[in-house]
Amino acid sequence: MLNCSSPDTLSLLAALQPVFKLNPIRPVMNLSTTTNVSVSFIMIGILGVDEKAQVLTTYIWQSMTWRNEFTTWDVEECGTPWISVQRKLLWVPDMVINEFMGKNSAPFAPYSYLAYDGMVYDAQPVRVVSSCRLDIYLFPFDIQNCSLSYNSYLHGLKAIEPSFGIPVELMFKLSKEVMATMAAAYLSSPQVTVKRRATLYVVNILIPSCFLVTVDLFSFMLPPKKVDRSLFKMTLILGYTVFLLMMNDLLPITGDVIPLLNVFLSLCLGLMVASLLETILITNLICGSAHYSPVPRWIRVLVLHILGRLVRLPPKPRDKKDTVFRNPAVPEFEMKVPPPVAKWSEAPEEKEPLNDYEALQELWSLGRDLQAVRLQVEQQLTGSRSTEEWIQVGLIIDRLLFIVYILFLTVSFITIIIIWVNSYNNL
Repeated sequence: MLNCSSPDTLSLLAALQPVFKLNPIRPVMNLSTTTNVSVSFIMIGILGVDEKAQVLTTYIWQSMTWRNEFTTWDVEECGTPWISVQRKLLWVPDMVINEFMGKNSAPFAPYSYLAYDGMVYDAQPVRVVSSCRLDIYLFPFDIQNCSLSYNSYLHGLKAIEPSFGIPVELMFKLSKEVMATMAAAYLSSPQVTVKRRATLYVVNILIPSCFLVTVDLFSFMLPPKKVDRSLFKMTLILGYTVFLLMMNDLLPITGDVIPLLNVFLSLCLGLMVASLLETILITNLICGSAHYSPVPRWIRVLVLHILGRLVRLPPKPRDKKDTVFRNPAVPEFEMKVPPPVAKWSEAPEEKEPLNDYEALQELWSLGRDLQAVRLQVEQQLTGSRSTEEWIQVGLIIDRLLFIVYILFLTVSFITIIIIWVNSYNNL
């Protein structure tokens, strides 16, 4: 118990001078006594999150309370229940944040409060640069759990026992009232849980990306025979690439985990490139399939019969070939006609058989010409049928990619909405 000569601050300060000389040692009468240090802090702001360096930068107001057994006095005798003294004159516990990775650049608070019962109240601002394993797989709907664990480097638990000074719920309430940042945060002993506000990324990245991919989806409705669909798709890919370059600063950069958003953007770009290649293939089949060989059997079975029925484009039924029937009277007529040698051996006076033979020769010549025309027509029909099959293959591939596009967009939209809703429910 300190003795004050008069009930004023100066006499109390004079009585504390011997105590100030004891600041190098832990303030207990018996070294076996444990000093209980109550630690609490209020989150003032989240200054930054570095996904690449796995670092969380926060600004907190840290408070510590402990009891100094050397400093007790009577309030009536000394005239005041508390006094502020320089922090360097008192013993201060070496409580540090284990995850601290930088120097505290916050302003230094040089004073502490000392109460009549020996309780010391010490508070100071701390700019915490702490290591935190950031899981950005669900970016921008991610929730990060970063630990802020307090510990004494020199003293063990028998000498210093740390504890939370106020309930965690109260710390969260006070932090929420003074929070001055674009991110929401709440405290859970001994962690700081940070939730990213995803509205900025949804508006600037997800919605424009979905719009461009949807426009590319509707480009499948353009007829490739009459419209240069490939030029339209190339313009979309160019615009999407410029958009990704502009939004590159908003995307997280880390080598540990690939964010789901980056995978979505890469798949969108990949589908747009695939649709351009597919459009080039269809245009080539439409314009140059007349010079192609017939469709191979495995392509006809796999694409025309299997995939064609799957996408509701079954192969067209083939027209039956025109069958050429020989006149049954021709053999009999040929049997009745004598051979050419016999005709020439007859007398010149027999004019009628000679005229019949000349007519027969003309019919034979006309038959050969008709046979050649028939073969040429069959070749033309076969080539036209091959061209139709190649064009049908292109249309089936076009329809299949269109269906894949619809499934991808549907699954992506549903997944984004579910993750977004879950992130709000976890706040």
